[in-house]
Amino acid sequence: MSRRGRRGGGRPVHGVLLLDKPAGLTSNAALQRVKRLYRARKAGHTGSLDPLATGMLPICLGEATKISAFLLAADKSYEVEARLGQVTDTGDADGTVLETHPVPALDAAAIEAVLARFRGPIEQVPPMYSALKQDGRRLYELAREGRTVERAPRQVSIFELRLLDQAGDRLRLAVRCSKGTYVRVLVEDIGRALGCGAHVSALRRTAVAPFPAGEMVTLDTLERVAAEAGPAGLDRLLVGVDAAFSHLPPVALDPVQQSRIRQGQALRWPEDPGQGTWRRLYGADGGFIGVAELVRGQLQPRRLMNL
Repeated sequence: MSRRGRRGGGRPVHGVLLLDKPAGLTSNAALQRVKRLYRARKAGHTGSLDPLATGMLPICLGEATKISAFLLAADKSYEVEARLGQVTDTGDADGTVLETHPVPALDAAAIEAVLARFRGPIEQVPPMYSALKQDGRRLYELAREGRTVERAPRQVSIFELRLLDQAGDRLRLAVRCSKGTYVRVLVEDIGRALGCGAHVSALRRTAVAPFPAGEMVTLDTLERVAAEAGPAGLDRLLVGVDAAFSHLPPVALDPVQQSRIRQGQALRWPEDPGQGTWRRLYGADGGFIGVAELVRGQLQPRRLMNL
């Protein structure tokens, strides 16, 4: 963090920007450009995208940084292009080709038979080119040194895996998956099952639950609006912090309840199994307060906002 950031410089702006990240840019580089344009005091991103990838990268500003963990755990949707017949060291087109294989004649039925094997709960071995740590070091650091270490498989869930198009050695797939899923590994495993290997040649994240894809904003749009209206003019492009919890039942608190919640106290609250255990909280003035969890008849504050 810069010295300016440590001293609390910048605007106290709060909200989530659904950035349409361009290809060729790291997630952190995209974050820094957004933070600079907004002149925001505090910012962070959720769920990194590889430089090759484009699409939805939620940027949390101000108090919205408190919800990062919730967005990291959200389901995500992608459109991915797989190039068959080539295996790379990184699992995508940015890597070095390690193996080439002839691509067999494939029809829709043969491809569907393979895709069916990867729907539902599956196990994945995290790739060496990932930000996971082992013995205090990032796996990609070890990979760049030519080292390979054992990685324990992880269970993830593939809720949707659908063939969108097939042309020559390219497959275009729609994927909706749980947190922790590596689309690169999914494509590699599919290529292996097809008998020819594969890597990701293009990847676009179309959605991060519960945000809709249609609300993404490009860096070009941000720069244009900033030039025309200044940093404050960019605020209209943000979605509210509570939008991340739009799938949770809302609860309106009276002033006394709001004061108790603000002090970290739990409230006695009737449980409703049909609505789950989490609630989004609003004060008497309609302002978003935060989220709470129902535990044994008590509404316990979990993440509170200071908006």
